[in-house]
Amino acid sequence: MGRKRPNRRPCLRARFTDWSVCERSRVMGATARMPRNANLDDLAQRYAGAQAALEATSNYYHIHDTLSEHLDVTVAHPKELNQIADTDKKTDRVDAKELARMVRLNSVPESYVPTDEVREARALVRGRQTLVENRTKYANKIHGLLSDHGITEEVKPLNKEGREFLRELSLPTPWDSLLESYIELIETLTEEIQSLDETIEERAGSLKETQSLMTIPGVSYYTALTIYAELGEIDRFDGDKEVVSYVGLNPVIRESGDSRIEGSISKRGFGRVRWLLVQAAHTAVHTCNDEYLSRFYERLASRKNSQKAIVATARKMLVSIYHMLDRGEVYDPPGVSA
Repeated sequence: MGRKRPNRRPCLRARFTDWSVCERSRVMGATARMPRNANLDDLAQRYAGAQAALEATSNYYHIHDTLSEHLDVTVAHPKELNQIADTDKKTDRVDAKELARMVRLNSVPESYVPTDEVREARALVRGRQTLVENRTKYANKIHGLLSDHGITEEVKPLNKEGREFLRELSLPTPWDSLLESYIELIETLTEEIQSLDETIEERAGSLKETQSLMTIPGVSYYTALTIYAELGEIDRFDGDKEVVSYVGLNPVIRESGDSRIEGSISKRGFGRVRWLLVQAAHTAVHTCNDEYLSRFYERLASRKNSQKAIVATARKMLVSIYHMLDRGEVYDPPGVSA
């Protein structure tokens, strides 16, 4: 018979497979996929005063907030956890043990934890984006259905006239029912998007940051709230270059010896923010004729193609946005460092 194990405080891993606990150093590591029956309050109170780290997955807010009542919690950036990503054996328990080790070494690549106000703004703009994407999906299904039946007319299911045309079509069963279902789903989603737009507009009008951003030509309430939501608190950035890099509008630089090549933008971060900034730059230059941005765009467009010029203009607009938020100012080009 083997030796009888001494009585000691049970290891948390025995009950929570997503957690790793070091009793000696009072360090906890976790993925954010907690078991449904996990009592976070009891867990946090049991290890009150300990350090903990968890990976920033889609559902970490609740876990972070609950544990932070009693623990010193660090949220780790998932894309920068190279030690975890490179391990040969990747399981929740292995990930959790690695996080605990990194906390002890003070080497966790921290992720930004947004405030409640920023979280609410993110929920609104990301929720709207999801609705728009779903509506586009059903519009594409309609295009595919029409193509399958040899209907070549150009139809736009997202506008009222297009849907009226579709309802006059005579398709065989069961495609007629499918077409009607897709149309009804598009109409329902359109109503939900319009309702959410009202909420987004109201929220953008209530925040000083988004009120400031809406003074920029081409920046609507939705663009303003999206920028605010995705950037979060502006004082977490050390400067405009860091913001540009965070959004992915920074050019990729390649140096070798005496040569230095400036390539395309890095496209890190949120593609939606980049797209909105480019669209806002288009509006500011081609519709609003903003002198500050138009002069910059035209100078570049004379030497480069228009696409590169408008992306650079979007980057310049983002630099202005950083300084406006940092200083609490409205759009005033002569006073903006670019």
